[in-house]
Amino acid sequence: MDLLLIDPPWIVSNDRNLWKRVRSCLPSLGLAYLASYAEKYGHYGCRILDCTAEEVSVAGVAARLQAFKADPPRFIGITSTSPLIDNAIHIARLCKEQLPESRVILGGVHPSVDPDGVMQSPHVDAVVRGEGEVTVLELLNGREWKDILGLTWRDDAGVHHNPERPLIRDLSEIPIPAYHLLPIHRYRPAVGSFRRLPAMSLFATRGCPGRCTFCHRAFGGKVRKRNAADVFKEVEYLYLNHGIREICFYDDTFTVFKKEVAEFCRMLIDSKLDISWSCFSRVDRTDESLLRLMKQAGCHLMLFGVESADPEVLKNINKRISLDDVRETFRLCRQIGIDTRASLMFGNPGETRESIERTIRFAMEIDPDQAQFNITTAYRGTELYAWALENGYLVDEGRNDFNVSDINLNLPTISPRELQRAYRWAHVRFYLRPRVILRRLGKIRSREQLQAEVRGFLGILGSAF
Repeated sequence: MDLLLIDPPWIVSNDRNLWKRVRSCLPSLGLAYLASYAEKYGHYGCRILDCTAEEVSVAGVAARLQAFKADPPRFIGITSTSPLIDNAIHIARLCKEQLPESRVILGGVHPSVDPDGVMQSPHVDAVVRGEGEVTVLELLNGREWKDILGLTWRDDAGVHHNPERPLIRDLSEIPIPAYHLLPIHRYRPAVGSFRRLPAMSLFATRGCPGRCTFCHRAFGGKVRKRNAADVFKEVEYLYLNHGIREICFYDDTFTVFKKEVAEFCRMLIDSKLDISWSCFSRVDRTDESLLRLMKQAGCHLMLFGVESADPEVLKNINKRISLDDVRETFRLCRQIGIDTRASLMFGNPGETRESIERTIRFAMEIDPDQAQFNITTAYRGTELYAWALENGYLVDEGRNDFNVSDINLNLPTISPRELQRAYRWAHVRFYLRPRVILRRLGKIRSREQLQAEVRGFLGILGSAF
């Protein structure tokens, strides 16, 4: 066996975290891309363990590893974001205990931005920084570790950071994710973000044109696109081979390349595939003609990062949008018939009680079909984290497992208590309005949607009381 890839379980202990009840369960496509790229070059001994989808706890990973003792993998790759890094390190220890012959490699956002911190664990042999397909392939091919770009590794002399690996310029070099290795019918989108099941996530681009201070500079900030034909073929493959009827595009900004999006939409329309889909975008990366074409091609929901209704706060986080553009984009989507979700944050630099109230009232003014309120989190590797560290605003410098309902910034302009209160009541104020309740009830078309709405309603109450 060549490679065992593990996605740690997502665990939230805070019962007032709304996402504990309404979050999605979708695969780490990064792992599935690693497997498909390895298979492309003849390494077919790959397996994926998705702990969240398969309901495997951190402790339960030990029992799963027993199955590989007769044929231990040469490498075990564990992906991790910041909220999951503690689970990932724990799983790395279990891997070393159960399969000591295997080399344990960590990758993903958090290990990429904090390789030194991750390498403090004696159970981690190396870190793959940034884009991992070529790096992992070279590991599998037996290349000397000192010669592998993008690798952080350890020997008796200490920890070594090899030079950065250039980004893959042509994304068509990468096959579609290894869906055959995933428990594909265990996945589901977040409450309120789908019309039908089964559903699957998908990427058409890599990178983001934004420069917001609270986000990592994934892939160096450069945005690269896949060919529209390749994206369509992947949708068609999922439709025909796995019965997928809903696609969730998880690109940071799906509409950044408008020409390719339009071409993809025309292919969907011509194919007459009975499929619906959603995507993330920015209000400054859409226009009316594209929105109308997307609607015709089956797009039913767009998710926009609005963040705040205070111009000074938007400036502080380098969110380069105008409130007028927000108003116009949400108006257009409503007119065309595309549902909207506005993502908003409390606790950015410069936040006050007044700016939070302004944001809540603005959410009611633009009246999206969904509003998602979160507490700003300063993650390692972001400009926001560096700013907070420099000014002494971090609540706990050593903690990583924040999950957008906990507070890790102690700002001079607003207290943590006021932030928690705003988070607890914002969803109640937005959703428990008669017009919103009636609108959501009127859009229910299936038992799955009804069940999702009930979970969402209970989640809103649970986050407040």
